[in-house]
Amino acid sequence: MIDRQSVVRRHTVELTKADPSCALTVGNGDFAFTADITGMQTFTSFHDQIAAYREGRLAVHTATMSTWGWHSMPNPDGFVLADAMSTYSTARGPVEYPDKLTMAAMMGGGDGEDYRAGAWLHMNPQRLDLGRIGLVLRPTAGADPETDPAVLVDPRQNLDLWTGAITSVFEYAGHEVRVITVTDPHHARVAFRIESKLLATGLASVAIRFPYASDNFFGTADWSAPDRHTTTLQPLDGRACRFVRELDDSTYSMRLDWTDGTIAAAGEHHEFGLTASGTSIEVVAAFSPGDSAEFSRGDFESIQAEAARWWHDFWMSGAAIDFAGSTDPRAAELERRIVLSQYLTAVNCSGTTPPQETGLVTNSWQGKFHLEMHWWHAAHFAAWGRPELLERSLDWYLSILGTARETARRQQYAGARWPKQVGPDGRESPSDIGALLIWQQPHPLYLLELLYRSCQGPEREKLLTRFAEMADATAEFMADFVEDRDDAYHLPAPLVPAQEFYDAKTTEDPTFELAYWWWGLEIAQSWRERRGLPRQDTWQHIQDELVAPRQDAGVYSAIATEPFLRRDDHPSMVCALGVVPATPIIDADVMEATLLDVRANWDWDSAWGWDFPAMAMTATRIGRPDLAVDALLMDSPKNQYLTTGHCPQMGSLLPIYLPANGGLLAAVSLMAAGWDGADTDCPGFPANGTWSVQHEGFVPWP
Repeated sequence: MIDRQSVVRRHTVELTKADPSCALTVGNGDFAFTADITGMQTFTSFHDQIAAYREGRLAVHTATMSTWGWHSMPNPDGFVLADAMSTYSTARGPVEYPDKLTMAAMMGGGDGEDYRAGAWLHMNPQRLDLGRIGLVLRPTAGADPETDPAVLVDPRQNLDLWTGAITSVFEYAGHEVRVITVTDPHHARVAFRIESKLLATGLASVAIRFPYASDNFFGTADWSAPDRHTTTLQPLDGRACRFVRELDDSTYSMRLDWTDGTIAAAGEHHEFGLTASGTSIEVVAAFSPGDSAEFSRGDFESIQAEAARWWHDFWMSGAAIDFAGSTDPRAAELERRIVLSQYLTAVNCSGTTPPQETGLVTNSWQGKFHLEMHWWHAAHFAAWGRPELLERSLDWYLSILGTARETARRQQYAGARWPKQVGPDGRESPSDIGALLIWQQPHPLYLLELLYRSCQGPEREKLLTRFAEMADATAEFMADFVEDRDDAYHLPAPLVPAQEFYDAKTTEDPTFELAYWWWGLEIAQSWRERRGLPRQDTWQHIQDELVAPRQDAGVYSAIATEPFLRRDDHPSMVCALGVVPATPIIDADVMEATLLDVRANWDWDSAWGWDFPAMAMTATRIGRPDLAVDALLMDSPKNQYLTTGHCPQMGSLLPIYLPANGGLLAAVSLMAAGWDGADTDCPGFPANGTWSVQHEGFVPWP
């Protein structure tokens, strides 16, 4: 049995200086609070991601975010999705896609009236930064607050992964300040214990600040629009108050409880100060949608204890892996990435809606989630024996099933077509790429299959009943989307493959998507059989007659139409046997040649964080564990993991990229536990004596 506490605690995150790219987050999948070196949100300008991006450096916001907190800017023109449509010619007739969007229009450029609707619809709704809770440090009474963390002496901060608590210690003005930060594992509550003699002298206090929403690509807050929102302070009995926030049509509340001191409006709009009279104070902030906080009085100790229990249960449940005793010099780093990725995906990717690429830490694409990335964020939960953390987000698909059916009907297809980039209401975002993407379509089927395999007994039957309509509707679209031509079924234009830079109007039969289409239909067939129904004849005929992917000199092309292959961005064809299990339309020997060709000739600087785990999964399935480890730990710009465990892409554009973390965990579980019929343990790790791999609790892959 693995000593799980030892494995986890040897990767405790420790910071000894303020770094704008390193911020620590506590959360529960639906709510998260990201802190700077003080354990609170004290030095917000130091972590200003937008300023850092303009200056070409790396930074990440410190924000407070949730899965339920959303806002839309006013829409005086009444834009609707139909205003952003273009018509494409297909074999079945004209089909409309909401593709009217350009980057220039998004940034306020002059692309003309045709693109205004697409820009507004793309940028709305945006995820809200619910508020900032930080320290106010002053060198002397009445002096301006400090804005630069360089004034802190000997800062020390650690994130205890085993208990989910951040402890931050530093000296300021000759005195020590200690802050412990935790979140409630079940509710949108963050709690702090602050200890310092500076509290009693007034040189340290607590500030609560509320911003307006931001529709910037990665902005979370607009501090320049105080007149566009309101904050109402409502005193409650004892040391407690409620803030009611109104931003256009969005309303939410924050209840604040504290153990010592008083609260009052500060000099700035939407800013409030909490001053203590003693040397310690405990503060609990509880957020909720609507105009009344749903929580009774909260206290720090109970929230800290509940967080510790939840994280203990998390680490003791499901799977674990231990590389102690390995002589490969990369083993310790891989183990660190694995442990931190488990923490980060639990905090950011286990909520009741699909995650966004930058989680609940900062916004990318205005905080919307990308359904083609849902697999990369969350599939690993099932493989790691924590199916409940995957199941939470799958009910969201049921909530938008009607919208997905309407999309398919509008395009003259049966079933339900799942969008690419969406907010919680399921309305897709206009995009000349996203609107035509198709590889997200089989994802719900694959995620359901992984969930089914990781559950037991009556839970399986409940899943089959609950998600039956969704599974059938997903497959019905897939079966209707193919085109019967030249005695074979094709994936026809217009479409955009996972490697997104091909012309949608001419691209056909991408290799990965062909294999995924076969596999998705096979899952749907299996779900019918488990419910006592026969296999669907039309689906079976499509599977039997699906066109084989194009080959060139013994390796798979990316697509079957010119230019056939570009050697940048995602090498997505390798996913056809790796992410997707073995299917009749993929030859393992050809895939091995493809993998070797990609490995040797790809522009790896342009690859993305999930491409490396995808390569590792392919190498594992074709029996090349040496290549699997090499791929997972390749030295490449977008495969670098910070002290915090985050894997930045493109600097401050995406300072966090959770598909890399989730993909890493998916790959490691396949490398350790294998798949149905695999004849060796740890098929993804070289059996040359350099890797000592102890693992338990994994669910084998299909």
